[in-house]
Amino acid sequence: MSPRHLRLLAPVAAVTAVTAVSLAPSAVTALSPASSDAAQRSSAQASTSRAACTKPTEQEPDSSQKHELTSGGIERSYVLRLPEGYDKRDSWPLIVAYHGRGSTGVEVEGFSELSDLPAVVAYPDGAIGTGSGYRKAWQGAPYEAPGVDDVAFTRDLLGAIEADHCIDTSRVYATGKSNGAGLAVLLGCQLPGTFAAVAPVAPALYPGTRTGCDEAPATPILEIHGVADATIPYAGDPDRDLPAIPEWTQGWADHNGCTETATRTLRDVTTTRWTGCDHDAEVEHVAVDGGGHVWPGGDIYSGGGHVTHTIESASVIWDFFSRHRLTSEG
Repeated sequence: MSPRHLRLLAPVAAVTAVTAVSLAPSAVTALSPASSDAAQRSSAQASTSRAACTKPTEQEPDSSQKHELTSGGIERSYVLRLPEGYDKRDSWPLIVAYHGRGSTGVEVEGFSELSDLPAVVAYPDGAIGTGSGYRKAWQGAPYEAPGVDDVAFTRDLLGAIEADHCIDTSRVYATGKSNGAGLAVLLGCQLPGTFAAVAPVAPALYPGTRTGCDEAPATPILEIHGVADATIPYAGDPDRDLPAIPEWTQGWADHNGCTETATRTLRDVTTTRWTGCDHDAEVEHVAVDGGGHVWPGGDIYSGGGHVTHTIESASVIWDFFSRHRLTSEG
């Protein structure tokens, strides 16, 4: 399938937060903001770095294919998308996108439009968790699968992809929705030096997703959330120990040592951006007034509630990711 034309809007700022703590040196640096036109150029021009890659990629460009691997003695699966124009002479950015509870990687690919981006995208599947129903879930939530280490699975997943595909390891990113977004945050804390930036959408920020975050290096984070989200409330849920999103994002800005804040509103979307951060680890928060537990901008069902089309999450996430890469510092 050929990439659809993305309606790229001006980058929307987004946020995420944790408790402020002493900061370790980060291995992240900021790139010049990617223009809307840049995201529409050919893959080789806009998003890759030229390298003598000879990886044995068998999958065809502009295709999505299911793969399997064994991690922790458990058979795991994921869908891998190679962009149009994928060329083994180049090294490509990699986005790992985690589904919400009860969903699948295939479903995330369907509603997120991340496969339209000039990047390699992996859509892993969770293991069957606890609680009602036979639903896949991720580590960090109270309904996680017992004995399953999704941090280790992510290490194995990245190793498998990087072994067979031409990946720019300085441009590996994590995103996800709901339970999967919570895991993306946990990975940003647990695997320093792996992800150049993290972009959770409507994250389920249970206490288990915050393990190690106080000690984590400054990490660029973009958080997108509907103010009317009835599943993961924007104002938090004390009964489930879910933080209020504005406080959580402010906490990340404090953690990253950010010194400047700017806010702007475009129709139903308010963006707050913290800059002047340690190691350029900016924090952005996109609040959608009236927005539900959804993937903003998507045309396919992604959850309950109102879906805005003022922004497209894939475009906002790509603009943010394009500004950050890992360096040898730290």
